Amino acid sequence: MAVISVVLDHTATTVLYDPKHPCNEAVAASYVRASGGLGDLSAPVLTLTAGDVERPGPLGYIKGLRVIRLDEALDTDAAVTATELLRFGHSWAAIHAARPSPAHPTGRFLLTLTPKAYAGTGVQAVHPGR
Repeated sequence: MAVISVVLDHTATTVLYDPKHPCNEAVAASYVRASGGLGDLSAPVLTLTAGDVERPGPLGYIKGLRVIRLDEALDTDAAVTATELLRFGHSWAAIHAARPSPAHPTGRFLLTLTPKAYAGTGVQAVHPGR
């Protein structure tokens, strides 16, 4: 079975933090797959920070989960991506993490409650409830 690489945006981390959210079980399934070695799960720190401003709690919760890797790199490539995407009002950190890279040549899935917000960015945005 192939390993599925997934990036969580701020909406997906908020869902994982809230056990009563209708999509919690679907997002938690990604965590379970990663725990079993069937997936790779990450969340950009800057995206988590922005999400925690909107609703306090998810950043500390996600930080405590051993399977989710926190992406912290803000290199020149990320800065170029940020500049391009901020001009169009996009959440750049999650997009940069999900785009193709040397570690993930085909890119990674972006798990989000707002896939339309990522239209035209070159990433595969997926709603956990669909």
